[in-house]
Amino acid sequence: MTENAKTDFLSDIKENKISVTVFLINGVKLQGVITFFDEQALLLRRDGHTQLVYQHAISTIMPAQAVDVAED
Repeated sequence: MTENAKTDFLSDIKENKISVTVFLINGVKLQGVITFFDEQALLLRRDGHTQLVYQHAISTIMPAQAVDVAED
């Protein structure tokens, strides 16, 4: 996945406040709403708590609804 596709995907999720399930490479499952991201990490908020998740630890991000990422 190109950096632009990843950025478009995460931007759409963040802007629309779509709930996500984040699977880490060690099998841990996190759920919440992405409130911020950059090339190194993202902030995941749930029930008033925020977690910092390093992107190198993420295996998969699964949105609760469809996300339309247009290809150029």
